[in-house]
Amino acid sequence: MTKGMANEIDVSTLQAWLAEGRPVEVIDIRPRQDYEAWHIPGSRNVDVYAAINRGSPGALADFVPEGPGPVVAVCYVGETSVRAAAFLRARGIQAVSLAGGMQAWSLAWNQASALETARGARVVQVRRTGKGCLSYVVAADGQAVVIDPSLPPQVYQTVAENLGARIAMVLDTHIHADHLSRARALTAEAGAKLLLPVQDRVTFEHETVAEGDEIPFGESRLRALQTPGHTFESMSFLLDDEMLFTGDTLFVDSLGRPDLKADAAETRARAQALHRTLRRLTSLDESLLVLPGHSGQPIPFDGVPIAAPLGEVVQKVQALGYDEETFVDWILQRIPPTPPNYERIVRLNETGQWPSQDPAVLEAGANRCAVA
Repeated sequence: MTKGMANEIDVSTLQAWLAEGRPVEVIDIRPRQDYEAWHIPGSRNVDVYAAINRGSPGALADFVPEGPGPVVAVCYVGETSVRAAAFLRARGIQAVSLAGGMQAWSLAWNQASALETARGARVVQVRRTGKGCLSYVVAADGQAVVIDPSLPPQVYQTVAENLGARIAMVLDTHIHADHLSRARALTAEAGAKLLLPVQDRVTFEHETVAEGDEIPFGESRLRALQTPGHTFESMSFLLDDEMLFTGDTLFVDSLGRPDLKADAAETRARAQALHRTLRRLTSLDESLLVLPGHSGQPIPFDGVPIAAPLGEVVQKVQALGYDEETFVDWILQRIPPTPPNYERIVRLNETGQWPSQDPAVLEAGANRCAVA
């Protein structure tokens, strides 16, 4: 083990190592099914969680590092991984534990290389890799709009500053159920306007955006498209007729689920609305670049935006070609398990309150927004 190296590292350190491309090997010691549902990009599963908790002396006895860098052991909350790292160090392997485990990793993030429209607007995709959330900083002529912020306000302030812009507006595409919106906090910190789709759910002060409204900043425009289905208030935003921010309505390889905080009748009604919405979106120019609000897979530190031309998305997602009845039956049969704590998260996002507990505890878990 390297002299002076601690037995644990925090999330920000591992995040920096991965962003820098530093040689590091992340091993996830949780059971295989939990690893497959939710893990750190580039990690490998070494299922010894139960054995280590039993105190088995043979746990990790056959483990061989794949590279020269340190080994980072990861579990649920960073307790069992401490013992795993100790086992490895006893064998002379340079190893540490990730403090807080996957629960803490929920707030890890990276960003993609900037995209640019013909009018000069620049778009940075900010990826909450530990949760699958995708948010955006869109900047033009010194002004920036932030879409679907899910990370602490300073993250977006720094991204905007690096683009030479000041955050003037913050908007959410819908009322989120899988994470706490940071839109209100960011608005307060940046001195910006808070914009939300027209709805009767939110009880705190904000400005509304309706179908066809245009949000100007510099020479660029965001145009609002009402796209109900995932929720009834869901909206997508078209940037300079080149890029389409689809929130949780349409992903690059799947569709938004219509059931969260809805009974059976409302779920079916939302699924029907989603079919109409998707017909509308797929009638747009196939060259539009789809920029979704989530990714169903761990987001690597590769700088490559999670995006695809609309025409490519249409070819990939077969259900986009179904008639309404077939589509509704298809999507209702494939709805995944509900995210943990989603009802409380929805209530907090509707009232604008902030929880007293660590948000990482409330938000931890795999991304479950998509139907594929």
